[in-house]
Amino acid sequence: MTTQTIASAEPRTVVPTTSRLTSLDGLRGLASVVVVLHHLYLVAAPVLTRQGGSGFNSAYWWLSNTPLKLLTAGTEAVLVFFVLSGLVVTLPALSRASFSWTGFFTGRIVRLYLPVWVSLAIGTGLVWFLPRDGSMVTQGAWIDTSNATSTDWQTLLSEASLARASYDINNVLWSLRWEMAFSVLLPLFVAIAILIRRYWAIALGFSVALTIWGSLIGIDALRYLPVFFIGTLMAVRLESITTWARQLRYKPGARARDVILVTAALLLIVIGWLTRPFVPSDTIGYAVLAQLPVVGAMGLVLAAIVVPSLRRALDTAAFQWLGRISFSLYLVHIPILATLSFVLGDGNWALVALLTIPLSLLSAWAFHRTIERPVHRLARKTSKGVAARVAHFRTLSRASEQSG
Repeated sequence: MTTQTIASAEPRTVVPTTSRLTSLDGLRGLASVVVVLHHLYLVAAPVLTRQGGSGFNSAYWWLSNTPLKLLTAGTEAVLVFFVLSGLVVTLPALSRASFSWTGFFTGRIVRLYLPVWVSLAIGTGLVWFLPRDGSMVTQGAWIDTSNATSTDWQTLLSEASLARASYDINNVLWSLRWEMAFSVLLPLFVAIAILIRRYWAIALGFSVALTIWGSLIGIDALRYLPVFFIGTLMAVRLESITTWARQLRYKPGARARDVILVTAALLLIVIGWLTRPFVPSDTIGYAVLAQLPVVGAMGLVLAAIVVPSLRRALDTAAFQWLGRISFSLYLVHIPILATLSFVLGDGNWALVALLTIPLSLLSAWAFHRTIERPVHRLARKTSKGVAARVAHFRTLSRASEQSG
């Protein structure tokens, strides 16, 4: 996805530039791989705890309660996706004087829904043609409770609407529900971000507080939509962010600040997991720690913009390739992983992982080339076509009013 900087975060007119933040594409690719590893972790976890327990120095403990959790922090990686969406989806609205909201909405619907529908067709086909035996997996575990063993047309159509809270055919679609909600709310988010941009620190603190409140009272809209708003606020402040980063380059201690920023962001991403053994789950402190990954996600996106060494790493060919196929990888890996888990059994989780990773990458590449890329072209064409028709209609309306 193309990302552009904007000229001014002050109350003056926003002027577009052509700078592209390719490092954000690499970060998206990295986050997508973490999501895949997270779901493999969910398959392996009940087997690991059954075999070796979950206490200190067990395999489960090493994977869950140490910094190794960064490799499988999938829910937290989705928060990175949300901040990235808030940033990169907002930028065109700020930088294009001729931006069409009608064109944006229609293009966004095409861009999200069509790949989702194809992924659901793939998932449904695998469920129908490779029957899933529940006795092959641990009862009550994620692979058993969150993945369909059978389905019907009614369920397929329901999940295709992206209006459900949970999804069994392809359970990653829960996040696409919030992507669509954010798209609908984008004009409001942009307006608010522009109005309060001078008070960005207060706005960020309030956004994080909302996610904590949402977690405490069980309202997912409050948990997730403020995360998109953080990205929107970053887009509005982007010129100030890049200017600040350039100024700091010329001051002593630049490398130390870079290390601190990246380390702090990564620590906050997994702080809830690292402190879980010491903080009771029914306390406010637990809820606060569980939502601090929102700050970590914001910090990681910020680091991808302002830390030169991280930018260079994310700009390498491998991460850029992962960035290109990231959405496809996100959509196709669950049908593959779930099918292999039910066929081979989660007791063979290592073999499931060994097969899932290359098959998912290969399928994502094919999905990107045959589905996602053509859909992107169709979405752009649809967006431009609708915008042109709306502009033409407005021109005719003005002419009619003037002649009347």
